[in-house]
Amino acid sequence: MSQINKLKIFNDPIYGFITIPNALIYDLIQHPYFQRLRRITQMGLSYLVYPGANHTRFHHALGCLHLMQKAVDVLRFKEVTISEEEENALYIAILLHDIGHGPFSHTMEKSIVEDVHHEEISLFFMEQLNVEFEGKLNLAIKVFKGEYHRTFMLQLISSQLDMDRMDYLKRDSFYSGVAEGNVNSERLIQMMNVVDDVLVIEEKGIYSIEKFLMSRRLMYWQAYLHKTSLVAELILTKVLKRAKELTNKGIQLTCSEPLQFFMQNKISLESFDAKNLDLFSQLDDFDIISALKTWQNNDDYILSSLSKMIINRDLLKIKLSSDKPTIDDLDILKEKFAQENNLSLQETNYFIFKGKIKNQAYSIEAEPIRILKKDRSVEDVFESPDQLNLKSLSKSVTKYYICFPKHLEQIKN
Repeated sequence: MSQINKLKIFNDPIYGFITIPNALIYDLIQHPYFQRLRRITQMGLSYLVYPGANHTRFHHALGCLHLMQKAVDVLRFKEVTISEEEENALYIAILLHDIGHGPFSHTMEKSIVEDVHHEEISLFFMEQLNVEFEGKLNLAIKVFKGEYHRTFMLQLISSQLDMDRMDYLKRDSFYSGVAEGNVNSERLIQMMNVVDDVLVIEEKGIYSIEKFLMSRRLMYWQAYLHKTSLVAELILTKVLKRAKELTNKGIQLTCSEPLQFFMQNKISLESFDAKNLDLFSQLDDFDIISALKTWQNNDDYILSSLSKMIINRDLLKIKLSSDKPTIDDLDILKEKFAQENNLSLQETNYFIFKGKIKNQAYSIEAEPIRILKKDRSVEDVFESPDQLNLKSLSKSVTKYYICFPKHLEQIKN
């Protein structure tokens, strides 16, 4: 295929037309590793709450690529030198930053591939692609790992104000209908500059930063940490944990071969080789949904009950509180449920459990968002006298939850 045929455009509902800048980016998008992202939802099980939230990691990665192109244009206009090789590295790194996500995104990290973070798997994918593309991803990998001397390049990919967050907030807000999450990414990008190879936002963009952080906080409470999404994800984690437990006891469960492999084998970071990567690349949301549909008819009460909950959206009751639940609260419920269903107290942990969630829009421990003042000095946005709201946005809010079968609510109360 000639290069001219590779300069395609995508029609995106948020940004309009997204252009593919060159043949290498086209070839990466066409690769099966990247096409797999079409089969992984961006917001996990949030579609059980917001029916429109069915968009995928594929959408998101292309959106990030588009924003990165805008950022490069803005910085070059402001006379920041970015070579063609650096530009390409930025496009590749942002395009592939989420390629290591497993089915339903974060659920896999807590159940099947327990000890390997999705960013580490993204790096494995990038290194494998680098072999296939004969070293053309060298600089992108260096930037992604934070080993390149121009700090702003990593900040555009991964920081408290990066292309990733700018796209997912705007995109997730659009598809879920949670209007509070909509951010003005265009304005934020227009306000970007670079001083001493560090990313800064011009002072007149300070209110756009505040709106961005406020949107992030609200999206976490209303969408990402919505109690129904949360309990559905927790149940899915429990289903996979139970399936793994039964598999380890020698019980054969019907599911796809890649899923079977990860249930039968404990994969650590050290043992994650090319074969494991290839099997992981064959896993997507369809493997999990297909397994749940089969497992809902399994003889094991725990596996079948939990699978039915997700398939039929008949979930456990979840209660959020600012106060820590007591052990007594759970024990009474567990004893009752164990008697009803002939389960051991240990087995009731699949249905009755507690935990906590945290929401923090801006972290003062992480690398700060820097403001470029009119006198050309640079300061942490947190130190700006105009930013009283940031004090509250940087405060970590913790909520505690307790989950249990709905019919036990009278006992709970």
